Amino acid sequence: MASKEGHGTLKRLGFPVGSLKRSKNKNSIGSPSPTTPRAPREILPQSPSDDGNSSIYDDGSEGSSVVDGGPATPTPKKGLENYVGFANLPNQVFRKSVKKGFQFTLMVVGESGLGKSTLINSLFLTDIYTSTVYEDAAAKFGKTMTVNASTFELKEGGVRLQLTVVDTPGFGDNIDNTDCWNSVIQNIEAKFEDYLNAESRVNRTTVQDTRVHCCLYFIAPTGHGLKPLDVEFMKKLHNKVNIVPVIAKADTLTGDECNRFKQQILKEIEDHQINIYRFPPLSDDESENDLAALRRIPFAVVGSNTVLEVGGKKIRGRKYPWGIVEVENIEHCDFIALRNLLIRTHMQDLIDVTNDVHYENFRSERLSVLTGGGNSITSAALNINPMEQIEREREDQEKKLKKMEQEMEQVFEMKVKEKKKKLKDSEAEFNRKFDVTMKTLEQTKKELEDKRRKFEEERNQFDNSQSAHNLDSSRVADKDKKKKAKGGFF
Repeated sequence: MASKEGHGTLKRLGFPVGSLKRSKNKNSIGSPSPTTPRAPREILPQSPSDDGNSSIYDDGSEGSSVVDGGPATPTPKKGLENYVGFANLPNQVFRKSVKKGFQFTLMVVGESGLGKSTLINSLFLTDIYTSTVYEDAAAKFGKTMTVNASTFELKEGGVRLQLTVVDTPGFGDNIDNTDCWNSVIQNIEAKFEDYLNAESRVNRTTVQDTRVHCCLYFIAPTGHGLKPLDVEFMKKLHNKVNIVPVIAKADTLTGDECNRFKQQILKEIEDHQINIYRFPPLSDDESENDLAALRRIPFAVVGSNTVLEVGGKKIRGRKYPWGIVEVENIEHCDFIALRNLLIRTHMQDLIDVTNDVHYENFRSERLSVLTGGGNSITSAALNINPMEQIEREREDQEKKLKKMEQEMEQVFEMKVKEKKKKLKDSEAEFNRKFDVTMKTLEQTKKELEDKRRKFEEERNQFDNSQSAHNLDSSRVADKDKKKKAKGGFF
């Protein structure tokens, strides 16, 4: 009776009413036995009642049993859709990642003339780098070791990739290449430092990941193993970046020479204990294609910016008198294996290894300065005043703004100087033209004055001659009149 009154009250309040079922355990209702624990009570979904009231799970969604005294346990319900929705989490992550875009930094290191820029163009199927025409040999080979970074926005299938290519022109071109890798190390650590500073700020915005995720090291196709410079460079950087060795211009080697060269390189890498990036398998049971691709390390590649037509199909390749080397032919070179592993399957793993291994090692070294070399952060490091940190950040920002202001002033002064120089040049050119024009006018004026003077002289002469002629004519006329007058009297 009480149950019916309770149901009537719920109806009047507008709540949907379901039926309550008792557990088959006798101890589930009433006072529990002192020795027997109380059995859990379940609220089960109920089909629509005869009076038209809907049950609790009328929306068709899957429900879990609500159990008193314990965690919820899934209970399959007949006639209901067995889908909650958390299986859609990967799609949510996918949509968020696509909207945000991806960032990847690729460093290419190697001697000049090994085709680094050409390979980058071939990897991303676009002309990221254009060929440079040098005026003379000194302009091409007389440059020092520098580190240049270029950022490009690529889009494929709705996915945006902010690709940063770090080039090292002049690497290994000098006679004495001692410590030529220092600028590369400084660049990598500077990117780590920038990322650490951005993460440590109180007011953090979106952190731009400019860390170097992969380093393609180009090995000259000598066929005689690694050079001392190659060994020393990889030993200095193998704990700071993911190194992927690449044999450049592999079309200069025969198949047997290339295989022996690869074995020699791997042996020397193992002997010198160099940790190159090992591409992990995509699954627990590696497929034969994965193993075949991994067995091609170091990758013997060929790059080309030339598009050829073979059999009605356009390809990137290199044309020789004896035939054509196709860049994307796995029988000609390892370019396809490198592109698939580097971009299509392991790009995210390269980013993760950079963040979880190399960056963490760098961060640990930096934090050890705060801890005094210990394994735990000291109280002084933990008790950093946020206001002081904000003040330091403000000072850093002011320094940056001041530096930018100085740079802008320098640029402004340079522009003003250029403008003044241009105006002076224009003024000098105007004065020169003015002088030439004035000289021309003076010459023309002088010529006109000479002509006028001559004209005046000629006119005076004409007037004089005309006056003399008129005088003579009048005299003759007078004589004729006198003669006629004399003749008339006689």
